[in-house]
Amino acid sequence: MPPPLLTRRALNRATLARQLLLARERAGPVRALERLLCVQAQLARPPFLALWARLDGFAPADLSRAALAREVVRAPFLRGTLQLLSARDLLRLRAALGPSLEAALRAGRGRRLETFDRPALEGAARGCLADAPCTFDALRTLVADRFPGADADVALLAVRYTLPLVQVPEAGAPWGWPGAASFADAEAWLGRPCEAAAAPQALLRRALAAVGPASVADLATFTGLRAVREALEGPGAGLRTFRDEDGRELLDLADAPRPSEDVAAPVRFLGEFDAILLAHADRRRFIDDAHRPLVVTNNGLVRACFLVDGRVEGTWRTERGRRGTALVVEPFATLDGAARLALGAEGEALLRFMEPGARVHDVRFARPNAAGRR
Repeated sequence: MPPPLLTRRALNRATLARQLLLARERAGPVRALERLLCVQAQLARPPFLALWARLDGFAPADLSRAALAREVVRAPFLRGTLQLLSARDLLRLRAALGPSLEAALRAGRGRRLETFDRPALEGAARGCLADAPCTFDALRTLVADRFPGADADVALLAVRYTLPLVQVPEAGAPWGWPGAASFADAEAWLGRPCEAAAAPQALLRRALAAVGPASVADLATFTGLRAVREALEGPGAGLRTFRDEDGRELLDLADAPRPSEDVAAPVRFLGEFDAILLAHADRRRFIDDAHRPLVVTNNGLVRACFLVDGRVEGTWRTERGRRGTALVVEPFATLDGAARLALGAEGEALLRFMEPGARVHDVRFARPNAAGRR
């Protein structure tokens, strides 16, 4: 018998359920991040928007307090990019990324890695970070002083990919971290070592819990891990197999939620780099191919967007004016009246979250933007 079919709409609802986007849930930021595995955090504000869209009663101070208490960290994690995740998960899972990050570092950079002594560089960087948190500009100066002739860009990437690091939060920063945040050694910052034997299977199971059902290519896209299938075929995997509308094999945890495709999905505003747009090699469960270039730019930026019936139907931005900050909704196509009303109410709530002191919270709808600004 062929594996059971999951339609694109069923996949949409399953992943929305894992991403806490079918209904806001009552949970603190640590628990929520551990359910999501992590939230992409190249910029400081989007993780706050991600949790606001997913949690009932979430306030920015909740996340800032957890960061200052060292329960939540902003750190290079999946694919070596900055992510927000629980301190527990960083310590549990960081070692599982080592081989894939090393392979990514070596890809196309072999000779440039020979311009410096890696063990000596790692020791020097650890020593610098042990003295006090420092920015990557300070580490660049260290590279120039201690390793003349080194390719500084590759040396700094080696530090980022090899050492477990965290960015240091700052009390009073508008979104938890300053624009040029300093890095610290994660183990020193958290007072505990990373688990040395973190298995890729454990990380992949957490990924399925967060963004599944998923193909092997989806899991590789989300985590950056290689040899995904081999890792999942080990003992204790206990996975179910499905197929999508194109016949691709999908894997999932046996007891993970897979709600009916008829379950209603509320409108939601998502910040930049949301996992909905990044977690799958095949992104059609959330966005049409024709609309994807309107959200994901040629230089790798992922714009803030909104969902209607679980799908990306446009982007949004804010504009500051004399009367306050307005939220501008830019749909791909004409929205029906119910969607406009729901987006208007959700948009006002979003503005109150982002601009609590503003006297006016204005939501404006632009003309449909199917041609797009690229």
